[in-house]
Amino acid sequence: MTHQINITKVEQSKVAKIDFNNIPLGTTFTDHMFICDFENGEWANPRIEPMGLIPTHPAAMALHYGQAIFEGMKATADLEGNPMLFRPVENAVRLNLSADRMGMPNFPEALFVEGLKQLVALEKNWIPPVEGSALYLRPFMYADEPFIGMRAATHYKFIIMASPSGPFFSKRIKLWAEKKYIRAAYGGTGEAKAAGNYAAAIRPTELAKAKGYDQVLWLDALEHKFIQEVGTMNIFFKVDSKFITPKLDGCVLDGITRKSVIELLRGKGFEVTERTISLDEIRDAAQNGKLEEAFGTGTAVGIAFIQDIGLENETIHVSDESPIGIEVNNALNDIKTGKKTDTFNWMIKIEKALA
Repeated sequence: MTHQINITKVEQSKVAKIDFNNIPLGTTFTDHMFICDFENGEWANPRIEPMGLIPTHPAAMALHYGQAIFEGMKATADLEGNPMLFRPVENAVRLNLSADRMGMPNFPEALFVEGLKQLVALEKNWIPPVEGSALYLRPFMYADEPFIGMRAATHYKFIIMASPSGPFFSKRIKLWAEKKYIRAAYGGTGEAKAAGNYAAAIRPTELAKAKGYDQVLWLDALEHKFIQEVGTMNIFFKVDSKFITPKLDGCVLDGITRKSVIELLRGKGFEVTERTISLDEIRDAAQNGKLEEAFGTGTAVGIAFIQDIGLENETIHVSDESPIGIEVNNALNDIKTGKKTDTFNWMIKIEKALA
């Protein structure tokens, strides 16, 4: 199905003013954004227009009751300069899973992908040429109906905006195992990419950074002993030549980079098990010399190599090297930039504007 997307272009692009070697994180945005409105029970008026402020009523329900979800994606360029999208249908599916959990309407998957294609085709000059960089894409949906009352909204906005980004973590990272605050509990919203999940993580993350750590390692809500995920990432451990990662139990985000890494590792002959993992198990593996490496996975970070895990009275030293993590990271980047054949059919090439 082809969707008619109206496009209003800026008179003059700002891209010539951008230093792609020095991109301020999360504060630089492209010229345009994709917008679609949900009203009268259906999505209507899909359009691309110049990036700008969105008028919002003070009673917009997202501001009061938190109906807001988002996705994170990246566009890269292949060797011929064609924009490339990495598994966008997976993001469309996950957005709707989040929408279901938050009592919000599903967004048509075909329109999601086509909106991305049109926007990225228009903004292809914003894709940084620097290795390890990409055009970060942020699809999001929020309730903009002006109403004070506890119910699902009847009016929503879906928007995609884009921001050029450099490499996220350039050094090995240290995690703080958090035993007071929690990220998710069974029956909660942990598997949804809901804005409130991240709001609740801000304070613990700032406390961890004040201790000299980069991210929080989240533990289970009941006993504070089982590993869930990292602040902005899923997590993998290589123990005794095998990989383990926390299972999807409703408290862990179903990361698209996570599932891709599982496929890559299995393709390289590694055994990968998704299961419950205790912090004690990781500590014991480190003490016995069986903990070989660990890394986080996510759209923003790609692969982030983990050096240490800090606790109140001790530090679990993970490793100083991540040979398999580096290998997987390189494989992912090579697929995303067309340097390596995409045998998984993950990439969608945008050869020209569709409008």
